[in-house]
Amino acid sequence: MTIAVERYPEIKKELEAAGVLLVAVSKKKPIEDILALYKLGQRDFGENYVQELLEKQPLLPADIRWHFIGHLQRNKVKYIANRCSLIQGVDSLALLNEINKQAIRQHRIIDCLLQVHIAQGETKFGFDEAGLAAVLSQIADRKNVRVLGLMGMASFTNQETVIRAEFRYLKSMANKFAHYFPVDKTPVVSMGMSGDYWIALEEGSTLVRIGSLLFGAR
Repeated sequence: MTIAVERYPEIKKELEAAGVLLVAVSKKKPIEDILALYKLGQRDFGENYVQELLEKQPLLPADIRWHFIGHLQRNKVKYIANRCSLIQGVDSLALLNEINKQAIRQHRIIDCLLQVHIAQGETKFGFDEAGLAAVLSQIADRKNVRVLGLMGMASFTNQETVIRAEFRYLKSMANKFAHYFPVDKTPVVSMGMSGDYWIALEEGSTLVRIGSLLFGAR
């Protein structure tokens, strides 16, 4: 786990100075690699696949905050409803309704982020601005979900100007719809990964999802 030991402290320090939460993306990584970061103080980890999360969680410390960051199917919500600190990437009203239903069954409130489609010319999940406005106008009726903010994935490109514009747009959407999010919290803006997180920091990210810089290539 040399990569994590070498890179983690500097990345963590940089993000803490910016007031940005680091979610270590641990998909396809073994338990021992996650524990290596845990021992360095990392507590927020992100998983993309339901089955993988179900297998890992019982084997790891109970104070880990798990983020589900992959595309979530409605029929899988029931398996993670009592396991996640935050479900990122909610991309439809139907999915939000299912999370609310499962939260009621679990007697809890589940924190979520709505995914906005910000990548240009690519097939990615998420709301456009009109769809986002429509869903946000209805969230008050879903008493067992708490929408904390937005998340987005930039285009897979080396053009920094494109990535920066996409992140700037997501931040502008978070600002525009801030009145829908909890008044006692800064809206969460989850954007930035290993290849572009420094751009996201400059454009107002509050949460970054970093995997390969910490764990090495998959």
